[in-house]
Amino acid sequence: MTEPTLEDVLASRVATYRLLARLFRVEVDQECYDELLGMRFPASTGSEKADAGYGAIRRYLATPHPSPLTELAVDYTRTFIGGGNNGYSAAYPFESVYTSPKRLLMQGARDEVLVAYRAAGIDKQPSWKDGEDHIALELEFMQVLGQRALDALRAGDEDAAAERLACQKAFLEDHLGGWFPMMASDMRKFSKTDFYRGLADLTAGFLETDRDFLDDVLEDEDGGREAASAPIEVQL
Repeated sequence: MTEPTLEDVLASRVATYRLLARLFRVEVDQECYDELLGMRFPASTGSEKADAGYGAIRRYLATPHPSPLTELAVDYTRTFIGGGNNGYSAAYPFESVYTSPKRLLMQGARDEVLVAYRAAGIDKQPSWKDGEDHIALELEFMQVLGQRALDALRAGDEDAAAERLACQKAFLEDHLGGWFPMMASDMRKFSKTDFYRGLADLTAGFLETDRDFLDDVLEDEDGGREAASAPIEVQL
């Protein structure tokens, strides 16, 4: 098999960020469930956490359930909404909860990510009523930046691609990479299904490997611009 090109890797990253954002945004509906059933999840990604996450989700999907959509909807509510309002009753999907002393919504993290979105010319859709530091929006932001990097690379503008990847790296380091591990720990605590426990491990593992990827590819970009015309291949 040929090694994946940088374009292949960027396209795969965009698809993964899109999938993760969808699974955190709302409960799994029939369309999403059917799509998941048709997916071929990788057996080995190079990340033990991501592999464990994919494996747990794969097991859930392969196991017969009387009413899987209802079961997943109940577990989504249990995992992310909970039954209390003290900041400790669920894996609340907001950065502010995990970065503010009293685990409150709409704190400094929300303002910081809003600045990042606006700097990139992005605004949330009017239909979105939750805070901008929701995990789904942060993952969607990474998806958009990743797509922009991919588009720039396909257009032959490697400098623009590197700039977009650098923005991703900064956002991952300043936001997602810092707080999501705490949310993942809560997901494992509150979730009752392999699906959402698997989603915790998959997301945590993917973010870790993506940070390593961005470190490597940007280091190569900085140190090897003279060889920029040569095909770039990345081994996962």
